[in-house]
Amino acid sequence: MQLNSPAKRSRQTMWSKVTTSNWITYAIALMLTSAVLIPIGVLLIDSLTPDIALWQRLWNTILPDVLWNTVRLMIGVGLGTFLIGTFFAWLISTYEFPGRRWFEQLLLLPMAVPGFIMGFVYVTIFEFAGPVQTALRDWVGWSRGEYWFPNIASPTGLIIVLTLVLYPYVYILARAAFREQAKSTLEAAQVMGLSTWQSFLRVALPMARPQIAAGVLLVIMEAMTDYGTVSYFSYPTLSERIIVLWSTSFDISAAIQLASLMVVIALILLSIERQMRGQAQYYQQGGYGRTIARKRLSGSSAWLSSFACLSLLSVAFILPVGQLVVWTINELNQPTVNLLSDSLFDYTRNSFMLASVSAILIMFLALITAYTTRNKSTESNRLPRSLARLTTIGYAMPGAVIGAGVLTVINPIDGAVTDFATQYLGWTNPSYLLTGTMIALTYAYIVRFMSIGFNSVDASLGKIKPNMEGAARTMGTGGWQMLQKIYFPLSRVGIIAGMILVFVDIMKELPMTLLLRPFGVDTLALRTYFLSIEGWHESAAIPALMIVLVGLIPVFILVRLGGQENNAS
Repeated sequence: MQLNSPAKRSRQTMWSKVTTSNWITYAIALMLTSAVLIPIGVLLIDSLTPDIALWQRLWNTILPDVLWNTVRLMIGVGLGTFLIGTFFAWLISTYEFPGRRWFEQLLLLPMAVPGFIMGFVYVTIFEFAGPVQTALRDWVGWSRGEYWFPNIASPTGLIIVLTLVLYPYVYILARAAFREQAKSTLEAAQVMGLSTWQSFLRVALPMARPQIAAGVLLVIMEAMTDYGTVSYFSYPTLSERIIVLWSTSFDISAAIQLASLMVVIALILLSIERQMRGQAQYYQQGGYGRTIARKRLSGSSAWLSSFACLSLLSVAFILPVGQLVVWTINELNQPTVNLLSDSLFDYTRNSFMLASVSAILIMFLALITAYTTRNKSTESNRLPRSLARLTTIGYAMPGAVIGAGVLTVINPIDGAVTDFATQYLGWTNPSYLLTGTMIALTYAYIVRFMSIGFNSVDASLGKIKPNMEGAARTMGTGGWQMLQKIYFPLSRVGIIAGMILVFVDIMKELPMTLLLRPFGVDTLALRTYFLSIEGWHESAAIPALMIVLVGLIPVFILVRLGGQENNAS
């Protein structure tokens, strides 16, 4: 008789544990993972079975230009955010100058401004009929054609706008990396004769490379998935073409094929980002020495540093938000404008209802998933945790891709339901069950933003000591009572923080809402976008400013956390 190998016996033991005590964990993890991955998986399957004739048509018409535009945008925004984010992170972390403590946190504020809002503000300010060129012509006396002025409504202007919006992603990761580096390492570099600039290039930058690379890759994915900004600039990219082909040209097959291509690109970028993040531990020295001691600047160097930080903050936040405030005041001074009008109330209500319901549902599902898969030590729980982790992949997918994937999944369901109702129930005009409903839109939000909820809850649950659960079990508390009495109260801060982040992201979301919203239902983001592309900039300022104000909430949370870290250090 042949004896079973130790590996085989281990697998048999693991599966016996699963079937007896952990089946509910597997069921929950499998159901949620399937619900999140089905829309993405459908498109991925399409990428494995391409329509050759359709791809040839796309290649002969739009694909080369769209691919080049997407790649150029990703490279330009990635390079711009790398230079700005890394430079200011090093400046803030290494030197002491007037206002440094304020600028360290205020440079995060541009995260609150959506790209398409920044875009229409800058185009309106700097276009030929805008206030800047008008004032220049009045002051100098020039006429059209007698002077040159950079065209902000260009690919270069688009890259600048998205760079100003997205650089905080690189800045915050680079700042954390520089803060973790040991002082002794840089002192050793200076003893070897390296200047401060040489120490940065040859020591500090290579050590911070994984975090910076992860931030740049995150920015590249954000640039690739952007729809509102590129659409306003009339700059066709893969994400923009999917929306146009689906909702305007009604070329559903072509849209699905482009969406499947974006899934492949996003998965490649996601795998690179995960690999970079995993390598961070091999380069950082945090926790093994004193942190970097900031060098105090004096004279012109100090004031030049303050001026550089103020200039960046001005162009990336103060100028666009200030212009929105001016337009809002001008609009409210119009006798026909009522801030409490029914239309604005409807847009606000729709936005808050969608964001609130979706955020609550996402956090509930995230809490259940994280709780049932919280035990990392048991061998039988590894597979559920791996399945739960797969639910976070949706955040790396473009909104247009998820919208197309959800429509691809629900359209056959609606078709089958309507056929059944017509044939067997005698309905003459049955309505769709899912397509064009809040159900489909909420489902898309869950697929897209489950990552934020799960990571927030999972991090909070991970800080709860196992002996607390053991003590509760000795007192007769178990099962879902443990979740209600122990885990939920102790992790409520992480749950609330995750809910706020999900709420704000949904308030700003554009492509999925545009594809899946019920007919006649608009949100503040959609209203701002529609008014801006029609040239009604002052009217668009009111909903745009409301979105920015809501977007400041997570920024203030980051600022507060950053202040606590500074005090701790």
